[in-house]
Amino acid sequence: PHGIQVERDKLNKYGRSLLGCTIKPKLGLSAKNYGRAVYECLRGGLDFTKDDENVNSQPFMRWRDRFLFVAEAIYKAQAETGEIKGHYLNATAGTCDEMIKRAQCAKDFGVPIIMHDYLTGGFTANTSLAYFCRDHGLLLHIHRAMHAVIDRQKIHGMHFRVLAKALRLSGGDHLHSGTVVGKLEGEREVTLGFVDLMRDNFVEKDRSRGVYFTQDWASLPGVIPVASGGI
Repeated sequence: PHGIQVERDKLNKYGRSLLGCTIKPKLGLSAKNYGRAVYECLRGGLDFTKDDENVNSQPFMRWRDRFLFVAEAIYKAQAETGEIKGHYLNATAGTCDEMIKRAQCAKDFGVPIIMHDYLTGGFTANTSLAYFCRDHGLLLHIHRAMHAVIDRQKIHGMHFRVLAKALRLSGGDHLHSGTVVGKLEGEREVTLGFVDLMRDNFVEKDRSRGVYFTQDWASLPGVIPVASGGI
């Protein structure tokens, strides 16, 4: 919950979109090979790489090993490019205490950003992690894993527009907004409505984008919309 401008200041990157990718295959790599893939992507010009939502702490790649090799990859890519790089390390865990422990480990390794699956973790856990990140200078990327179970139920579900607003209130620096051209479903105007609600300080009513009331966010920091699903 630092806000878009603070993140750009931390990264020293202005006037353009931030470009990233998810490491594939999402499961099966050892921590060392995973770190090598992260290095090659960052060295090739990306600003960020990312854990997939399923990458957590499996027997073939425990979380602490992954954090260590990824941190090494970030430092090496930064030294060779002269740019600030990052990787969204998934800190989602079964308890808040375990998540904070993983976030602290990421901070100790000197990485700039971690990740949380906010719907599987829950809003209380997300807000706890957001406070920790704000107090310790970490950026927080939010993955929306499990959203489709909630927002594609047209009879008794909850629209993603509501989930996005709830996330901005709970705390986070990035949130997946979907994209119109990628592998995930999304209508152009509706997706742009998500983007407005995440990013802008004041959102005008626009029925074509599904925004039925004006929304004044006052001084609440904006969230960077992430074009998830590929461009």
